[in-house]
Amino acid sequence: GYFKLDGGAMFGVVPKSIWQRTNPADNNNMCTWAMRCLLIEDGKRLILIDTGIGNKQSDKFFSHYYLHGDDSLHQSLRQAGFDANEITDVFLTHLHFDHCGGAVSLDSNSGEPRLTFPNAKYWSNADHWQWATQPNRRERASFLMENILPIQESGHLYFVEEHTGDLPFDILYMNGHTDKQMLPKIKIGEKNLVYVADLLPSVGHLPVPFVMGYDTRPLLSLEEKEAFLDEACANDYTLFFEHDAYNQCCSLQRTDKGVRSKETFRLSDWLANS
Repeated sequence: GYFKLDGGAMFGVVPKSIWQRTNPADNNNMCTWAMRCLLIEDGKRLILIDTGIGNKQSDKFFSHYYLHGDDSLHQSLRQAGFDANEITDVFLTHLHFDHCGGAVSLDSNSGEPRLTFPNAKYWSNADHWQWATQPNRRERASFLMENILPIQESGHLYFVEEHTGDLPFDILYMNGHTDKQMLPKIKIGEKNLVYVADLLPSVGHLPVPFVMGYDTRPLLSLEEKEAFLDEACANDYTLFFEHDAYNQCCSLQRTDKGVRSKETFRLSDWLANS
């Protein structure tokens, strides 16, 4: 589905007169953002990347984020012909609530937390797990223990570094937004699709200086973005956006202003031509 966040927070020091060209704001300076998950079917495995915000927080909590739209994670799974019990793996790029909130639900009878995907392995990494469970004051409001600890308590938590090669994609690590954020790089035929999560929330964030105010190490984000975009452009990666409300994917090109979007398109169209 979709939610809203302050445009200034999403673009840091970049003036509104510039960022509103790609991400228009409402009268309260709030912009619409997607929570776009990705499902990978690989043989008998169904791997879900990120889970959105979920629905177990209070009405007061959700009132800050203006959830809207008709899409939901479970509805999207049904449309693809699957249900939650069939998911074999849940890969969490990082543990901020809008990426992992849907990983844990509340039991409709007891009200106790339970895994939304009871048959799945839940993937994180040891450094980020420690970062999230012992949060710094800047990120504490983004790491909600009710989204995180039940995964470990259930016995379904796996760290990628302890199971090298157990996932059918490469992982790119980024430390500017939060410690050890993981971006899956998925090879499909001869092409590569990168789920860019919060390194690049939208097409509007492609210019290197356009860094979120939420990033814990903004100068490192600048370096990571520039290096990644150079690599992605040189190797013709396709970017898959988790938060862009208007664009699912884009290809890249070099311009006199740096690496920019060449073409935007839907994932289904890209797959049909791969």
